[in-house]
Amino acid sequence: MKHAFHNIYRNQSLIYRIFLFICATALVVYLFPKAGKFKYELQKGKPWQYESLYAPFDFPLLKTGEEMEKERETVRKEFIPYYTYNSGTMSRVMEHYAAEYDNFVQRSELEKTGQDFLRSLYEKGIIADQENMPPGRFMHLVKGNEVSVVNKERIIRRGDLKQHLFRYLDDRRLSAYKTDFYKLFDKITEPNITWNKDFSEKALKEELENIYATKGTIERGERIILNGEVVEGEKYEKLYSLQQEYTSHIWKGTNYYWILFGYIVLVGLAFVMLFLFLGKFRADILNDNTKVTFIFVNIIIMVFVTTLAVKYDGSYVYVVPLCILPIVLKAFFDTRLGFFVHALTVLLLGFVVPNSFEYIFLQIIAGVVTILTVSELYRRANLFISVGQITLVYMIAYLAFTVIHEGNLNDIIWLNFGLFILNGLATLFAQPLIYIYEKLFGLVSDVSLLELSDTNSKLLKELSDKAPGTFHHSLQVANLAEAAANEVGANAMLVRVGALYHDIGKMNNAIYFTENQTTGVNPHDEISPEESARIIIDHVLDGIELARKHNLPDRVIDFIRTHHGTTTVYYFYKKQLEQDKHTAIEDYQYPGPIPFSRETAIVMMADAVEAASKSLKNPTFSMINDFVEKIVSKQIETGQFLNANITFKEIEDIKKVFKRKLTNIYHLRIEYPE
Repeated sequence: MKHAFHNIYRNQSLIYRIFLFICATALVVYLFPKAGKFKYELQKGKPWQYESLYAPFDFPLLKTGEEMEKERETVRKEFIPYYTYNSGTMSRVMEHYAAEYDNFVQRSELEKTGQDFLRSLYEKGIIADQENMPPGRFMHLVKGNEVSVVNKERIIRRGDLKQHLFRYLDDRRLSAYKTDFYKLFDKITEPNITWNKDFSEKALKEELENIYATKGTIERGERIILNGEVVEGEKYEKLYSLQQEYTSHIWKGTNYYWILFGYIVLVGLAFVMLFLFLGKFRADILNDNTKVTFIFVNIIIMVFVTTLAVKYDGSYVYVVPLCILPIVLKAFFDTRLGFFVHALTVLLLGFVVPNSFEYIFLQIIAGVVTILTVSELYRRANLFISVGQITLVYMIAYLAFTVIHEGNLNDIIWLNFGLFILNGLATLFAQPLIYIYEKLFGLVSDVSLLELSDTNSKLLKELSDKAPGTFHHSLQVANLAEAAANEVGANAMLVRVGALYHDIGKMNNAIYFTENQTTGVNPHDEISPEESARIIIDHVLDGIELARKHNLPDRVIDFIRTHHGTTTVYYFYKKQLEQDKHTAIEDYQYPGPIPFSRETAIVMMADAVEAASKSLKNPTFSMINDFVEKIVSKQIETGQFLNANITFKEIEDIKKVFKRKLTNIYHLRIEYPE
């Protein structure tokens, strides 16, 4: 049992990657649409390149989108809205009439005349002036539980009350009482017919939903299209109908499990390719579970967002800013990995999106443009320029596909250009997204490195105040290391930042380091070699503690850990050896670890060369050449670069850069005569 737990602990990284692989595969398959995949690529306007196709089963012929929309528009135009008839309004008005009559009309024998007019008025129906009337001739009138269709011309507008009243009184030769009756009716009359919005909208929705989506049936064995025929017109409609029926027809019974199995195999195969790629070209990332998780999270997010867009409206798939993926991965890793993951994600999305060939072609081209154009994200204009180029590529490719499908640009959908512009605007979110990822996953981008390289930052200003000599040394190391990194293609920005911070631990005991001794007094003369060595060695641990206190990224702290590797504080070791021949050399060695990347190895070499160069007296080119060779060779002999992925050729190139830089630094000016 103990042995089993030991094996699990020893292989926990591998176990985690297997777990991540299983979870990612399951989640992506879950996000895929629950339908089969039509085995033919349907491309309108192009010749049918497959075998002649006959209906494999009976299926309905679907109406086109234009036909459906035309029918919907007809239903909307012919729809008769619903209005509610309020039976209680007339009784209430009659009561007001009886109470107010004597105040307006002085003849009691005319009271019944007014009642008859009100009764005829409300039997027809009164509607408010601001109430909308139906566009057609008829309207539905709801009285209690009964619905009848009435001519809207019989309904009286509240504003037409005066006209109807005067005509009624003229017919009865009571014109002298027009004013009195109008004042009375104008006060008490209220509408008894109102538009029933909820009922009308519900009825219209039901009518729209009842529109048949089919216009016929294709029987089994009926010819759909022959090889070489152009996919257009009725042939396209039949193929589209078969595609829709096919995707739902095969997702039944035992087919469900076979399709699910197929999806799992294909998605799993894609992720296996990702692991193989990382193992072949970026083993450092494969061995870092955080980075592997980061890559998988980005893939899953893109699949999730694209799936949502497809479910809402297939045309919105081009709003999803898929090019954020290579931008983010390039910011944290490199160009090759960014494009590989982008291409892999696009292939997975081919199972989700309509017109997968067009989508894959367009997104691969956009990914190439992204990789080739997006650089130096810390320069604000660069991202805007790149996004503009990406959007332009989308538009040009869309125009080309439209010409291929339609043969002209007459049927171009201008809305799609708006979608491409929205895609570009969404891609600009890459900048804040990079910042969020830095905080969530502890990664470092060039933008953060640029901020850290500012010598006016709090920590570097403190270093320049407390240890000015060390600060100047760090600047020199940064210049040497950056030039060397550019020469061998390493991350120059990371190298520069690592060099600037590699000696911050010297702030705690600045006076014990020669570059900060300005008075000629050396405090090491007052203490034992053993104590001096401990102070010198401790600047590494002090630097790590300071870096963590100021929240420096781990990638920068790595330079503090490794810039001395496991080398020896040789001066104090020799001094102690003179006093005690049994002195253990291990007590005078830095704790390490040794450099484990090209960048940390470069800073280690630059630090040793720059520090030792201060001891050169009247240097010449040959002295500098021998000096650099001696220091770097010593580091190689002691195995300091065994874990760093750096070649002998790169080390030779780095030494050449150091020699050239030091020659320029120590070059003496010609003395001009006065």
